Amino acid sequence: MASRNGTRVVITGMGAITPLGNSVSEFWQACVEGKSGIDYVTQFDATGYPSRIAGEVKGFDPQDYMDRREARRMSRFSQFAVAAGHQALQAAELDLRREEDPGRVGVILGNGIGGLPNIEEAVNTIREKGGMRIDPFFMPKMLPNMAAAQLSMTLGAKGYSNTVITACAAGTQAMGDSLDLIRSGRADVVLTGGSEAALCELGLSGFAVMRALSTRNDEPQKASRPFDRDRDGFVAAEGAAIFVFEELERARRRNAPIIAEIAGYGACSDAHHVVAPCADGEGATRAMTWAMEDAGVTPEEIDYISAHGTSTKLNDSSETFAIKKAFGEQAYRVPISATKSMIGHPFGAAGALESVACLESMRHGIIHPTINYEHPDPECDLDYVPNEARRADIRVALKNSFGFGGQNACLLFKRLED
Repeated sequence: MASRNGTRVVITGMGAITPLGNSVSEFWQACVEGKSGIDYVTQFDATGYPSRIAGEVKGFDPQDYMDRREARRMSRFSQFAVAAGHQALQAAELDLRREEDPGRVGVILGNGIGGLPNIEEAVNTIREKGGMRIDPFFMPKMLPNMAAAQLSMTLGAKGYSNTVITACAAGTQAMGDSLDLIRSGRADVVLTGGSEAALCELGLSGFAVMRALSTRNDEPQKASRPFDRDRDGFVAAEGAAIFVFEELERARRRNAPIIAEIAGYGACSDAHHVVAPCADGEGATRAMTWAMEDAGVTPEEIDYISAHGTSTKLNDSSETFAIKKAFGEQAYRVPISATKSMIGHPFGAAGALESVACLESMRHGIIHPTINYEHPDPECDLDYVPNEARRADIRVALKNSFGFGGQNACLLFKRLED
């Protein structure tokens, strides 16, 4: 189905840096196998904190994608974005250096926290050595927009650029805004997605004092358990996923490898609370409904929902309630799974990483499981594809993301069949 102005947008490439592997194929294989990327924190000393576990990216070498000098001038979240961007362009068989008009290539990324570890490091340096001894690249490293800026500079994208900073909904909202940018005629290609690398003592302590984190330290791989009765909080994580969005006819003219169509987008605010979602899921319901309306599909046509599923008491019950409101009786028939059960919560990058898994589910006809689902919760009584992957023909999929501040964003993906 064409959008309201006749413009259709497809995804032609994607790249991923994750706690389960540093490529789309590694990440997807681990998801299908139900593996967990969560373990004890190694990037700093977490001793003494109630939560000492995280979904860390392992084995990442920025020099696989950039020279040492460039890498030293980037924060880790920017390095992730550039690496995933290179992968996405390669998968899309697209060389931006050959673009006739690089001003028609945009970049919109989601990020929740920016260079929080760089801020912590700078404050420690000031206390120990004085302010004139901090990293001279501190400011351009820590700013949240620097992942998008570095991606633009590295790859030569000279069009519209923006950074969406809507907490845990940021990556999904950036992708939706990219859809709208191409529909508006202001870009032909957009590099989009999300990146986050905020694991540090400051971040851990901030979430710990809120009592938002899982304290299941004795069983790190079982700590993230969305929709399970015994869930006790989310697990902090990091990573990045970048996509190439293109106008459909342009992609067809160059025989691009089309993964799927991005057909719908909905975003709204709860206007309710700084961290807690609406118990009745009213805002989340609206975002899901708007995404389906934008794509011109009904709840009965949705074959799969990629859940936000954080493993917190309030979020999982609220999301379940919202799905019931948006889908009616169909809510009990549509399979749902939560990628965070395996990777933890990478904040602003969450929706982008989960979209990779969602799109791979469509492409391979397999829904990855929600692992660690052991004890059903009466408030969470839908089909969460517990513990084992499932074969399924997915033609239409919905991706949910909900963030602090009541930020809601949902995407609608469709298999391209015409």
